[in-house]
Amino acid sequence: MFGGKYNTLLTVLLIIAIVVIIALLGYLGYSIYNKYYINAGARDAVEAFEQAHGADTNTVIKQKPQPELVQNTVIDENVISMEVPSGPEDNNNSTTHNNTSKNNTKKTTYNGYDVIGTISIPSIKIEYPILNEVTTKALKIAVVYLYGSGINEVGNTVIQGHNYRNGTFFSNLYKLKDGADIYITDTSGNKVQYKVYKNFEASATDTSFYNRDTNGKREITLSTCTDDANTRTIILAREV
Repeated sequence: MFGGKYNTLLTVLLIIAIVVIIALLGYLGYSIYNKYYINAGARDAVEAFEQAHGADTNTVIKQKPQPELVQNTVIDENVISMEVPSGPEDNNNSTTHNNTSKNNTKKTTYNGYDVIGTISIPSIKIEYPILNEVTTKALKIAVVYLYGSGINEVGNTVIQGHNYRNGTFFSNLYKLKDGADIYITDTSGNKVQYKVYKNFEASATDTSFYNRDTNGKREITLSTCTDDANTRTIILAREV
């Protein structure tokens, strides 16, 4: 009798183990497919944008007077509200910036969102379109222009992306070292090279470094959540 119960228990445990393994393999397969699907779509969007705007990898735009920054922006990982903080599940509020070159009327979209630039970081092997609207859905398919003077404009421009802990979007920002290259292409087809000069963590509400003095240079700030989601990984880079 005891042997029969023991064999039944082993059978149940074996079935449970098989189910768990199948579930894990299914999740792993879905994650790999989803990562491939996201990155493939993003690469196509980047290529379409650069073709539409005649991107020239050897061109760097001349410095322009620093435009007025977007003010009174409240930061949330998923949604940016112009007036009040929004919860992480609030999709109703979004921020759209006017960041299209006056000399270029071509418009490129990706999944219904306006693309205003592209970002490439060779050292962590990412390349994404930069979207002009900050919503939960936008952050699931690309990175977004959050705040600042504008893509490749004089002053500081903040770009935000999600950390899904799987290598997509800004998951690997923490790996960037001083001197790492970042390339930003704008709607005029100009591709500007930036180099990282600082990598640090900040609280989710700390925006003190957004309005920093760039001494007449173009700078960018990249922002994403840390793996534990309690703080943010912040990357500062300036034009070469």
